[in-house]
Amino acid sequence: MCAHAGSDGPTPGPRAAGRYGEDVFPPDLVGEGDRIDLGALAYDDVTMARLRELGIGPGRHCLDLGAGTGTVSRRLLREEHVDSVLAVDRDVRFLTARPVPGLDVMEADITAPDFDPGRRFHLVHARFVLMHLPDRPRLISSLTRLLLPGGVLVISDAVDPNHAVDPNHDAGADATPYTRVMRAMWQGLRDTIGTDVSRITDHPHLLRAAGLVRVGAEIRVPPLLPASPISRFWADTWNRARAAIVATGQVDDATVDAAIAYLDSPDCADLSAGMITAWGWRAPMPE
Repeated sequence: MCAHAGSDGPTPGPRAAGRYGEDVFPPDLVGEGDRIDLGALAYDDVTMARLRELGIGPGRHCLDLGAGTGTVSRRLLREEHVDSVLAVDRDVRFLTARPVPGLDVMEADITAPDFDPGRRFHLVHARFVLMHLPDRPRLISSLTRLLLPGGVLVISDAVDPNHAVDPNHDAGADATPYTRVMRAMWQGLRDTIGTDVSRITDHPHLLRAAGLVRVGAEIRVPPLLPASPISRFWADTWNRARAAIVATGQVDDATVDAAIAYLDSPDCADLSAGMITAWGWRAPMPE
């Protein structure tokens, strides 16, 4: 879940005052860890393949921000045999529930001015984190400073082709239950916690502006198939964010229910939101 500097959505308004994990998707709600794991099932292989291509392996020390249930952190240790991973989240209950050798856990808010893990890393990774946070240019600059010389920053966020609508196109003319609810979801999350996917394709430019070199980016979109991890993820996400979705006035409960049924139907023929991953390297020290 890329490479232009213009907006692909409406002009951003004021940021919402709410926060991920508090106003929407609280971690103490039964099944929240399972919802996060469904997203991991859809995207972990893509993430790990990219990190492998970037040379992450033995001898590397890694920082995994917004680590969630820790699937990427554990796979870095188990499959890529990195030396260590520091997993950071504002709530670490899912991380501490499954400790493994080499995995350190830190409960912290990466937006806090005094956030500092106390060391520097060969890899700084954040997936589906920055889209929920304000002032991305400042955050990316801050994360860049956590890299060792020659280290790489890798950020992934959601990008949704259904989010950008041609103003001259009647979006309702060919909208499906899925597209109607997805558009309402992005608006509801923006209104509630400030989630903004309208400028995610700017990430490569922000990495370059932060002084990183050899910047690259890619987009991967999993297929919406009945009972697939991504279809189950969206169904669970809509149920958990239902109040924010319906509050937009764009859809009602019946439409959300119809969209969930549509995802598990042979009639489903839509394009999921995908993941854009952008990366850039801190220049090595001169010899």
